[in-house]
Amino acid sequence: MRYHYTPADHGDDDIYGRLYFCDHPVYNRCTLFLIRGRGLAVIRQYFNKKDKRTYWREIGRNIAADIYLNPKFPEIFEKRAKPCKDGLYPTMTVRQIMWALRMKPLPKKRWETVFDRKDI
Repeated sequence: MRYHYTPADHGDDDIYGRLYFCDHPVYNRCTLFLIRGRGLAVIRQYFNKKDKRTYWREIGRNIAADIYLNPKFPEIFEKRAKPCKDGLYPTMTVRQIMWALRMKPLPKKRWETVFDRKDI
């Protein structure tokens, strides 16, 4: 039996990550963790049943809070976060950051894709 991530309830606050709009080739919305001028964008893939297409967007508030409150988050943030360049920040998928933080993964769907490279 596999054990997967179940989000904790951290209330309705957006203090752990904020919605960020940009012109990235893969996505146009993400969850941005911004500390002292350096940022790290996190995205998640979703599926539209009507037209059978996938798209990348921000992660949920509860997942953002769990990621931010993880004791290993500062270490990962220091390694990957950089200042904004051309309106974009370094990006990680929610699966990449959860693996890096040694968190339980989200259940994988059949339609999900992955990035082969570290940088998105």
